[in-house]
Amino acid sequence: MKIRLIFMLLFFSTLGKMYGQQNCNSYLYKGDSLKYKACLVSERLAGLYQFSKEFQEVLDVALSIDSTYDYAYRAKSVGYLKSGDFLTWKKLIDKAVIYNPIENLGYRGWCRYQFFGDYKGAIEDIELLDSLISYDIGTSANGDYHLNIARALSYKALGERSKAIEIIETQLADTTHFVGKYDYLHLGVLYLANEECEKALDLFSKQEKENDFAENQYYIAVAHRELKNRSEYIAHLEKAIELYKQGRIMLDGYTHIADKIYLSEIEAELKKAYATSG
Repeated sequence: MKIRLIFMLLFFSTLGKMYGQQNCNSYLYKGDSLKYKACLVSERLAGLYQFSKEFQEVLDVALSIDSTYDYAYRAKSVGYLKSGDFLTWKKLIDKAVIYNPIENLGYRGWCRYQFFGDYKGAIEDIELLDSLISYDIGTSANGDYHLNIARALSYKALGERSKAIEIIETQLADTTHFVGKYDYLHLGVLYLANEECEKALDLFSKQEKENDFAENQYYIAVAHRELKNRSEYIAHLEKAIELYKQGRIMLDGYTHIADKIYLSEIEAELKKAYATSG
């Protein structure tokens, strides 16, 4: 697997919250007294350092009460993911999925996409989740993407651009969809790769209104370059550099985001633009 981790020891803000979100009484309501007792034990995690022996021991006690308690497997797995022990993470999260696929497939699929470049695995998990439920499959662990957008980006990474476009178009057409931070940009880049520059520009314009940043301006510039609009090409590259220096960029604390562009790339493109605009 291609591992694209940048800062593995930082805390996942979303995952860090998961330890206080259980409602133990829900297990009693379902008549599952063992999981209720295991859940009560897991409440002792509050205030414990995730990498500590005590943290893992609390979860071990919970699992000794109920070995099918998926929450404990998932909670144990996170520390191993952060520390780079991916084999142990996989063993633990796989058990969580076995015992509660609906609650854990989306998370595992997202991690396979985000951290490992396991695009086929990500697609399998997300599509299996979709087949198991009749309601919305939800978002990525960091909240930046609907899982269908992650699925589309996985297809794109596998070279299936048409499939990726179809998935994102369908998701954006859903009136209940909450537009993610980079949805329009990703779709625009797909159209740009298909040399459909006008469609791409329309989407970059929507992205600009929703959430503008340096990469969006860079791709606007590229579209204008392909359309032979020299002045627009240069102007948007200059704006991209300005936004980049302001810190308005695509950002993830852990991985390289799809369609991410770096300042050196924008500056190189601007240098080329100046050289050919005379």
